[in-house]
Amino acid sequence: MNLQNLLIAPPQSFRVDISIVVPLFNESESLPELVAQIYQAVQKSSFAEFFGKTPSFEILFINDGSTDGSEVVIKKLLETHLEIKLISFRKNYGKSAGLDVGFKTASGRYVITMDADLQDNPYEIEALIRKLAEGYDLVSGWKKKRYDPLSKTLPSKLFNFVTGLVSGVHIHDFNCGLKAYRNEVVSSLDIYGEMHRYIPVLAKWNGFRISELAVEHRARKYGRTKFGLSRFIYGFLDLLTVVFISKYMKRPMHFFGSLGILSFISGLSINAYLTFEKIVNDMSVSNRPILFLGMLLMILGVLFFTTGLLGEMITKSFSRSEPYLIKETVNLDLPNT
Repeated sequence: MNLQNLLIAPPQSFRVDISIVVPLFNESESLPELVAQIYQAVQKSSFAEFFGKTPSFEILFINDGSTDGSEVVIKKLLETHLEIKLISFRKNYGKSAGLDVGFKTASGRYVITMDADLQDNPYEIEALIRKLAEGYDLVSGWKKKRYDPLSKTLPSKLFNFVTGLVSGVHIHDFNCGLKAYRNEVVSSLDIYGEMHRYIPVLAKWNGFRISELAVEHRARKYGRTKFGLSRFIYGFLDLLTVVFISKYMKRPMHFFGSLGILSFISGLSINAYLTFEKIVNDMSVSNRPILFLGMLLMILGVLFFTTGLLGEMITKSFSRSEPYLIKETVNLDLPNT
């Protein structure tokens, strides 16, 4: 079997230097101005000096079921801007779905993600890629000075703090849509739900080097925000999913078995104490609530342990070769059979 069927290796060739992925939902007013700024940012002379030429690029608009004519605006822009590409969903699936499709489509050596509402500054693209050139695989923008109301900034600070505490990845702004990646990073990601908030976490756990860079955040010029407080609730639930899948997907017994042992030993200790009280002090234990707590903990311990065993059996039955991420191969001839 060809080793490439078992291992995920970085792509060897790219059609363009930079892919700019822009998921959007109802942002028709900002799109012409955004496209003009992206062209100016990518084609400026200092950026051309960095690449040794004017960098080739593509703009991937992922239209997430917009109902305000955004698709029509993009198709009009397509007539005069050959670098623009459009993917339109039949309905609104969310930002994670848009990024996932954009990542799978991007053909650039470097991949930039940004929002379509003009709050992300396209002129930051050069600084982000220069930061990647220092040896990083992902650079996350940090909106150090924000122009959002307190109803957004305070929950965001709490979210960033908890995410850093749980994941062990300490950056200031997980929610910033402006990020730069090497293509091998986005090729390794599978984004769904609200997972786009945890891309730095997933990349870090995959062994990639991450950093952050303070970027300009601009006040919203058109329309209104598409996100409410519910995104943080769903986001925290997805954080638990990320932690569980990343740490215990291949070894569910480590999670459920640990809970089972802890619960069973706690219940056994309680019942042992009650037994001692009955034998030594001849105390009645049948009507004591703590007896039922001990029994409940022992039953839960057995259930957790059994769940862990079932999880191990399912994992072994449907297991596939581990998709190891290969940085490079040297002097290695791969068999084709």
